[in-house]
Amino acid sequence: MPPPAVILVEPQLGENIGMVARAMANFGLAELRLVKPRDGWPNESARATASRADHVIDGAVVFETLQDAVADLVYVGATTARPRDNFKPVVGPVEAGRGLRARSRAGQKTGLLFGRERFGLFNEEIGLADEIVTFPVNAEFSSLNIAQAVLLMSYEWMKSGLEHETDTAFAGPDLTPADKRHIHGFLGHLEQALDTRGYFRPAEKKPKMLDNVRAVFTRPGFTEPEVKVLRGVLASLDYFSPKEPRGAGYPDRKRDADEAARRSGNGNDID
Repeated sequence: MPPPAVILVEPQLGENIGMVARAMANFGLAELRLVKPRDGWPNESARATASRADHVIDGAVVFETLQDAVADLVYVGATTARPRDNFKPVVGPVEAGRGLRARSRAGQKTGLLFGRERFGLFNEEIGLADEIVTFPVNAEFSSLNIAQAVLLMSYEWMKSGLEHETDTAFAGPDLTPADKRHIHGFLGHLEQALDTRGYFRPAEKKPKMLDNVRAVFTRPGFTEPEVKVLRGVLASLDYFSPKEPRGAGYPDRKRDADEAARRSGNGNDID
């Protein structure tokens, strides 16, 4: 299944070629073809900016004409940001990536054509391609750096080969939501901890306040490991809790204590 070749027409800066090589290597492309690079080849500036994509740099082939560069290819897509006066079909990057993958699976050799840094491709060069590939960019600022354009198409090539286009290189842990037994156990623990610290004030509002607390901790769908973390936090608070519950000095608490003491006969009030 031959991957598409990347063809750069008269690239000017070695640094740009190096960044193109790096973008290609990121997404599994390796065949780089250069048509009359301005600063000659090989180019040490290209290797320096390729960020260890040496296999792409070492395998690059130089051609004198674009016709020679595409002679052995069955399909060529020419990238451009400007509308062209010709009869070429126009596709977006997603469709182009899928088309390249289908042709590659059929054993066909394909290529993607990228123009000069300053002004892209001439119409006669686009005339050698089978399709125009263009990106949905800002119409008021449509110029892409050549390495950016190669990166976008290399990404679409890689994505088109995934079993699911939303797949990523790695995934987060597979977390199972905690069952109600763990949630209820945590809420009971939390209620006890809040009671100890005088959270429910005044006492007659406790049912409503407790409903609000339950609503907060039942909505997100915590996993069992997350519930264990929360229980660990509460256990730590229980272990280091003060002898006298926090909130005992609040006016409503002191008033309740004085009233209890008076009724038991231990207060200072005289009946």
